[in-house]
Amino acid sequence: THNLPPGLEYLNQLDQIIIHQQVELLEAILGTETSSKYEIKNALGQRVYFAVEENGCFDRKLCAPLRAFTIRIADMAGREVIRVIRPLRCNSCCFPCFLQELEVQSPPGTIAGYVVQNWDPFLPKFTIQNESKEDVLKIIGPCATCGCFEDVDFEVKALNEMTTIGKISKYWSGFVNNVFTNTANFGIQVPVDLDVRIKAVMIGACFLIDLMFFENSLDGL
Repeated sequence: THNLPPGLEYLNQLDQIIIHQQVELLEAILGTETSSKYEIKNALGQRVYFAVEENGCFDRKLCAPLRAFTIRIADMAGREVIRVIRPLRCNSCCFPCFLQELEVQSPPGTIAGYVVQNWDPFLPKFTIQNESKEDVLKIIGPCATCGCFEDVDFEVKALNEMTTIGKISKYWSGFVNNVFTNTANFGIQVPVDLDVRIKAVMIGACFLIDLMFFENSLDGL
């Protein structure tokens, strides 16, 4: 563990990561979009990290789910351990040359890996890459991401797309919670022995999936 990026030692023990969006009172009452804040927890519900999205009100209002952002993830001591950077890019299958790409750094300033969207006419597809931009894993979502009162699973697969090793799930959390707060709850399941840097990249992939498919969808309704 002495070779792990500082702050990621705890991920070395986890095969399940829960991401829960915190809803600001002003946003819940008035529907005013504020900077997103998240709790990142283990399977027992214990908080491991917390995350804050950084961007301007103009970006959130004008660009909505396409917006560029930086998400800073800190440990319980307040030390930033992961930085997720998303540039402003296209979110349409009509522009396959300018699809989504997200960079994950850990520690901040050092590349841990990338999430790259792959063009497909029917399914949401992404490739997880390491710091050298070598392909490591695939993520394949369902043809319809509208959950309709059930969880939505994006399968994590080996590069041959035949073997499933985990998943990113958008959890259904109830009509009242979804419609009136539009909160996000996700779970990441991966092998416990997966490189912690790739686990950090999977957290970044979860944020990207949330914005691309659930930001303006009332979370699956």
